Amino acid sequence: MIKKILAGAAAALVMTTSFAADITGAGATFPYPIYAKWAESYKAATGTGLNYQSVGSGAGIKQIKAKTVDFGASDMPLKAEDLDSDGLMQFPAIMGGVVAVVNVEGVTPGQLKLTGPVIADIYLGKIAKWNAAEIAALNPGVKLPDADITVVHRADSSGTSFLFTDYLSKVSPDWKSKVGAGTAVKWAVGVGGKGNEGVAANVQRIKGAIGYVEWAYAKKNKLSHTQLKNKDGAFLQPDDEHFKAAAASAEWTKAPGFGVVLTDQAGKQSWPITGVSYILMHKSQANAEKGAEVVKFFDWAFKNGAPAAAELDYVPLPASVVKQVQASWKSSLKDGSGKAIY
Repeated sequence: MIKKILAGAAAALVMTTSFAADITGAGATFPYPIYAKWAESYKAATGTGLNYQSVGSGAGIKQIKAKTVDFGASDMPLKAEDLDSDGLMQFPAIMGGVVAVVNVEGVTPGQLKLTGPVIADIYLGKIAKWNAAEIAALNPGVKLPDADITVVHRADSSGTSFLFTDYLSKVSPDWKSKVGAGTAVKWAVGVGGKGNEGVAANVQRIKGAIGYVEWAYAKKNKLSHTQLKNKDGAFLQPDDEHFKAAAASAEWTKAPGFGVVLTDQAGKQSWPITGVSYILMHKSQANAEKGAEVVKFFDWAFKNGAPAAAELDYVPLPASVVKQVQASWKSSLKDGSGKAIY
């Protein structure tokens, strides 16, 4: 049985069962909705349960390093030197998009148009009213209220924040010099929320708010998303086809641990803030049985999880990348005697 708990950073997917092979994971909130969906189907098919704590990428990295979970999850890929120093391997699990969401009176979902530089100036506190000239110029014919903008950002160390701030750093020199990119940054203005769940809740609660969340959270919570102008100058609505377009040019094999960043990709159909969610595991598995169960779960998800991913507007990995991931399991994940667990 699955019990979903979406209460701030403590959000967790809890599956009650007596099976010893149940697996534990912690980290990114970005992929939580699809991991919950996959886990429900996987338990029905195999009897193996999953306890995934949706606590943010930073906390997930800390937990896998401390070996308190069987796998960690992060939306910011770790660098080769960091993986090596902690004896970790990394592989991609799913792709999706980050969207700007707003609570602006009279504005309907998908109606408002924004650009990266304008969002950067809002988050820097330089644009403070919804009827500011910079926003009005992008939205002729839209009645914008003379209302204060309340910026909402993540309060925890977050891969979603990494994707958002990495994108802003690419499109706004001012943002790059004053704030920069990272899982945790020094925000110029605004209020924090823990997890995608916390940001979504604050945007729903605060009139005049703007925030950023994974697309599945925007849909689930019926938040009013915005259009976003991409690198080629096209205003797009978020959907899986535009996330796929951004991922199409990814050069997976050139990055250690498949660590690609898909923000501000070229192409008229490319969503500007597309991201990959990664799984982290120890190369040497102290509990080979648990390690093997983690791999079995993601192997099953790669083979059977595409329909559920599409339903939530996530993007499954290309078949060619799945083969490379499976090869990395064989070469990297060993038991105590050095034998491959996959």
